[in-house]
Amino acid sequence: MFKKLSKSALSAAVVVAAAAAVLTPTSATATASAARAPLSGARIAVHFDLAKGQTPENVALAPGGAAYVTFAEGRQIAEVSPAGAVRILATLPVPADGGVHTPALGFPLTVGIVRAHDGTLYFLYATGTADLTGVWRLRPGGQPQRIAALPADGLPNGLALDAATHTLYVTDSVLGTIWSVPTSGGTPTAWSTAPELAAGGFLGANGLKIHNSALWATNLDKGTVLRIPILPGGQAGEVRTEATGLPGIDDFTFTGHGDQLLAALNGPSEVALVQSDGSHSIVLAPADGLQNPTSIALRGDTVYVLSAAYVTAKDPNLLLAHLNR
Repeated sequence: MFKKLSKSALSAAVVVAAAAAVLTPTSATATASAARAPLSGARIAVHFDLAKGQTPENVALAPGGAAYVTFAEGRQIAEVSPAGAVRILATLPVPADGGVHTPALGFPLTVGIVRAHDGTLYFLYATGTADLTGVWRLRPGGQPQRIAALPADGLPNGLALDAATHTLYVTDSVLGTIWSVPTSGGTPTAWSTAPELAAGGFLGANGLKIHNSALWATNLDKGTVLRIPILPGGQAGEVRTEATGLPGIDDFTFTGHGDQLLAALNGPSEVALVQSDGSHSIVLAPADGLQNPTSIALRGDTVYVLSAAYVTAKDPNLLLAHLNR
């Protein structure tokens, strides 16, 4: 019963985002087939099990070829080997109310994940309850432990790690906030509550990365990429909108060419290449096997794209492609 309800809640919620994406005109979509030169050799490397709640939400890559993935609906942290074998490392507890009060979605889900140099995984869990929502830690061979509570009426989503300052940054897609939390745990600080982070009806601030002394975030509802400088004292600088017109934008990764990035567009099931001047083109599309992509990462010249199939409800997967530099 609960699994059926959670799938229904998830599908209904993401349909809103997908519908918004479909209704938002974008010239890049019309020219997708002519704009794929930066990527080649796209192939599905791993098929996940939708019946088991294996809807990949975020990914962190590790030396040696492994990928660590959050399965949103399964409330799980998993390791995907270079050969494609999936091993569940942890399953988070179900909240007492089943998670029905989780903001915007109505079911509990594991969300953003990052990996520290020592192999420690930090990840987010959103449940709508004060006892479980927050930042969690999983040390190699250990058990998951919450190290910082986040507001139960929010939806922690994207996660970034500043290893130099031992700081974790978290986007809250409902409260329109970026939180900062020490890696040792403790009380979170509202690092930025800029209006550009706010939702426009469903989910606001989403993906999050640290790049060139700034935090970069996406806003799913507004289809934007934002840059917030990290000032010398650690405070947030003035927000600048770097790109617009990216419907359903979720996670992203930088390519290594200045501020150029690749972004997962959840609703339209596309990946966009966003140039430093904010212009963009579509480089992967549903025909390549994308099923509502949620996260994207880069290892060398290999692009990892994870699809959760939230709306399509078929074949959540890991797609690999070659980045032609």
